[in-house]
Amino acid sequence: MTTEMRAAASAFDAIAPRFDERFGAWLSVAAQRKAVRSALIETFPKGGRVLEIGGGTGEDAAFLARSGYEVILTDASPVMVEHARAKLRPLGGRAEVTPAEDLEHFAECWMSEAEEPLDGAFSNFAPLNCVVDLEPVARGLARLLRQGSSAVLVVFGTFCPGEMITESLRLRFKEVLRRTRRGPIKARIGQREFEIVYHRRAELTAVFAPWFSLEKTIGIGVAVPPSGAEPWISGHPGLLASLEAADRVLARPLSMLGDHVLYHFRRNEAQSPKTIE
Repeated sequence: MTTEMRAAASAFDAIAPRFDERFGAWLSVAAQRKAVRSALIETFPKGGRVLEIGGGTGEDAAFLARSGYEVILTDASPVMVEHARAKLRPLGGRAEVTPAEDLEHFAECWMSEAEEPLDGAFSNFAPLNCVVDLEPVARGLARLLRQGSSAVLVVFGTFCPGEMITESLRLRFKEVLRRTRRGPIKARIGQREFEIVYHRRAELTAVFAPWFSLEKTIGIGVAVPPSGAEPWISGHPGLLASLEAADRVLARPLSMLGDHVLYHFRRNEAQSPKTIE
């Protein structure tokens, strides 16, 4: 595990016991999560075997498991994984401590144990923004996923008007253009510092291009504000409902303006994972 990934894992270890309580009550988070879940159900074959990357406490994995999917959750934070296991075990799901950077090694172990290729993979709420080099992720997914299957990756948008407005109203002007910066940027959660990277569309497409084609992008939180608007926006459920309705119209044409952007990659037919060197 890289030094920076250890820092991120440590930060999320610290907040894991109160993570669901803190973020679960926020209606803006619930609205964005609902949009992603709708896309996942629409994308993955019913009853399929699906991998989650950076699944945290297992909220989305548990949702898919209750919806009839077989889910394997991975995360870099051991404490997060403990919470995820408690949710997934009764539902037949699995959770393992595996940083995203180690996904290629995870894939090698998976396939060497005569496991079948997976029917899909996803990552929600930007854990991949804690990963500087996404090539090991792309290579690992190429080994794991059957041809024609989907990888649904939700990362931070790089130009989010909602965040710009929110940070301006909070008088945090240094943060207004934060997402336009390139390279690692300091972040903080649970009083712990780590680094994140705002991945550009062109960079993502290039990293995954040897094995995946970008099928579409969907904006998650184009009108629905980011969590920085909490707890204020949760006190205005009527307004939030109107913003959700606007997102259903704007999510495709204005996808790159989302708080998060959902990248739907399709595993190419031409190259088998076994041929990747």
